[in-house]
Amino acid sequence: MSIAIQRLESLSLRELSLILRHDSKNNYLSNITITEVRITNDLSYMTIYYTFYKGKVENYQAALEDCKGYLRSELAKKIKARKMPELIFKYDETLEYGNHINEIISSLNIKHEEE
Repeated sequence: MSIAIQRLESLSLRELSLILRHDSKNNYLSNITITEVRITNDLSYMTIYYTFYKGKVENYQAALEDCKGYLRSELAKKIKARKMPELIFKYDETLEYGNHINEIISSLNIKHEEE
């Protein structure tokens, strides 16, 4: 992966986070945290991984899909890219997976202490 794409990913992550936090009027959007941005080498797709504190994934996904055009145009203005990739939103399950592993470890520690 080129350094230019890595910079574009980093800049996109920062700018998307700011747009969602400050410019969005939808409560679902202001509660989203962008965890990672990946851009294909040909700059045709930008996959945006997100998470949130509480609620249902379907509600957040629907809110993101509804404002995809707005986010894409605002992001294009901020990063001044010659070609703005198509946005793809994916829920980042790593936080849930990490919490699940912690619960397993905690339950093993409790069982070990009981013996």
